[in-house]
Amino acid sequence: MRGGGMDIGALDNGDGCEGKDDHVLRGWDKSELLEGKVDWRGRIATKDKHGGQGPSLLILGTFACENIASFVLGVTLVTYFNGVMHYDVADAATQVTNYSGTSYILTVLVAILADTYIGRFTAVFVSCWIEFLGLGLLAFQAHYPKYKPPLCNILDPTSNCEKVDGKNAALLFVALYLVALGSAGIKSALPSHGADQFDEKDKKEAIQMSSFFNWLLLAVCLGGSFSTTFIVWIQQHKGWDWGFFVSTLAMLCGAIIFCVGLPWYRIFVIKGTSAITEIFQVYVAAIRNRNLQLPQDSSDLYEIDEDEEVAISTEFLPHTDTYKFLDKAAIIQTSQQQSEKAINPWRLCRVTQVENAKILLSMVPVFCCTIIMTLCLAQLQTFSIQQGFTMDTRITNSFHIPPASLPIIPIVFLIIIIPVYDQIIVPILRKFTGIPTGITYLQRVGVGLVLSALSMTAASILEVKRKQVAREHNMLDAIPVLQPLPISVFWLSIQFFIFGIADMFTYVGLLEFFYSQAPKELKSVSSCFLWTSMSIGYFLSSIIVKIVNKATKKVTNSGGWLVGNNFNRNHLNLFYLMLAVLSCLNFCVYLVVASKYKYRVQKSLSEKNDSRVHALKDRNSFSIFSM
Repeated sequence: MRGGGMDIGALDNGDGCEGKDDHVLRGWDKSELLEGKVDWRGRIATKDKHGGQGPSLLILGTFACENIASFVLGVTLVTYFNGVMHYDVADAATQVTNYSGTSYILTVLVAILADTYIGRFTAVFVSCWIEFLGLGLLAFQAHYPKYKPPLCNILDPTSNCEKVDGKNAALLFVALYLVALGSAGIKSALPSHGADQFDEKDKKEAIQMSSFFNWLLLAVCLGGSFSTTFIVWIQQHKGWDWGFFVSTLAMLCGAIIFCVGLPWYRIFVIKGTSAITEIFQVYVAAIRNRNLQLPQDSSDLYEIDEDEEVAISTEFLPHTDTYKFLDKAAIIQTSQQQSEKAINPWRLCRVTQVENAKILLSMVPVFCCTIIMTLCLAQLQTFSIQQGFTMDTRITNSFHIPPASLPIIPIVFLIIIIPVYDQIIVPILRKFTGIPTGITYLQRVGVGLVLSALSMTAASILEVKRKQVAREHNMLDAIPVLQPLPISVFWLSIQFFIFGIADMFTYVGLLEFFYSQAPKELKSVSSCFLWTSMSIGYFLSSIIVKIVNKATKKVTNSGGWLVGNNFNRNHLNLFYLMLAVLSCLNFCVYLVVASKYKYRVQKSLSEKNDSRVHALKDRNSFSIFSM
């Protein structure tokens, strides 16, 4: 999308060709041009023809399909690694958390590519087909016995099961990490591409964008509900191969739905230069200028003139007094008082560039405070599911709920509460607070962190009760599934329910927070703050499990709190209690971090339009961006 310059004065609603300023001004209310966004043909996007709620629904549909395909992996892969590939439970849980962590950390790589080189639409498009390929390979391996270890009951202490190895292990991990890469691309670029369909400086569209993030979680829940019921049922009754095959079909549908919206999308124009590089330039320049004195007047720091032609499409941020050591990157030296073309960006940076670096730096503590919550989530997706296999899964005498379907309980509640929250609770809160989102982003995150601590507390109490039942009925060595304990699996729904509500607040709050605060060239990268915190949480989970087992090896008969396949003789309750304490301490730190954070200053839409109209009156035409 780069080439010759596009002239705002030569456009008539994005279609015709007129060269008169008055024509542009007459058509301004009818069809407002969107700076930095184009349609699929490379023409400047307009509000009446592109973006808005219509195309965003297709994006939500794609996200729902992707979650149908991948959500089930988070709750059944431990069983697949344990029962089919013959890993021990702890090792299986580690493999799953490593997969999840890798998927989330890859979001950063894909986001940088999306924001800098290939664009957000292209990133999502390619990622859909990569995930489709990975799921297809999983289905292929699950279907043919020669690509799997021989059948064996891993839960039988007397059996000697052969673990997957060699080429079959290679096929398993290639397929799994193709899914991880594809899912990473969709998670990193699709929410930002969806938010690009709205103008955050337009009050009406800002409210619609906030609703989009709420409905994004609803799409996750709808996809998750189908995934944890229908696909889990297929896996248990028809086989793993059919389960993976249905996931593959769901991903195919998601890719098709996404492509259908191409004519109506607002596509963000990439610059071909890395905005991440500009952030690094600030730190390098600040270090090089560390011995220089800051001027008393901040207006003496380097910034391009707002009345220049380039200012029509360039972002400007006011100077702030935070992280003053970065301001040294904008100190103008005598030798630098020359033409802008001769300025070395690794020695002198704009004030706006410095402010963008400050914004990202100030978001890091918030990001760090969400890692512990993901650490808790990882346990619900691994150990809590395995707990369910030891319990009574009957709903009626003839119908059993698969333990992997337990997350459907908070999901169903979220499907009900999200529309109520978005359409009723938020408007009521908006009247009292005057905030478009009802409460601030950081307040939403804080509520979620409190609830995650309560979830781990409930999980610890429930595990004490479950082990007490096993002890009272002399079933400490009972075989899971074959010899279920006389306690209903629905007791686990309490911890899933509380954590589900926590997700509604934290998940959406973080996505909105990072997207709204980040520079416009780093919107995809900003959403990766959420996914990266989740990645670190999953990797940390693997590390914590090993550390806990090593630290408690000599003080427990089982050889560690979480060692072995027998949950009735280990100490999962103490592990959950430890996570609850960590969550409480983490929330105390978060209160300090959130209270010190200062939200990004944004220009209003009216100010933006006024400056744009004045610029049009002063000149015949201006180049908004290079195509």
